Amino acid sequence: MTHEQQTELEAAAFRRLIAHLQSHTEIQNIDLMITADFCRNCLAKWYVAAAKENGIELDYEQAREVIYGMPYDEWKTSYQAEATPEQLATYAAKQSELSK
Repeated sequence: MTHEQQTELEAAAFRRLIAHLQSHTEIQNIDLMITADFCRNCLAKWYVAAAKENGIELDYEQAREVIYGMPYDEWKTSYQAEATPEQLATYAAKQSELSK
C-alpha cells in the first residue's frame, strides 16, 4: 500500500466515524469520554491541530461545525443532555485513575 492510499483509507474511515457520530446524537460526549477517553470536542481539537500542522487556518468553532455537522450551539441545544451525577462521578473516578 502506498502512503497516498493509506492516507485515503484513513480519511475515509475518519469521514465514516464523523458521519456515525453525527447520526447518533443520542450518544453524549460525557459517555464517549467515559468509555473512549475522547469526544466530539476532542476530535475538533485534533482537527484544528492537523490544520495548523498543514498551514491551514481553522478555528475551533469551525472545526466543531465540521465534527458536529452544524454549529455547536445548535447541536448543544438540540441534543446535549445535562450530565447525570452518576456520569460525572464515573468520569471523575476515571480521570483520577488515569492521573495515578
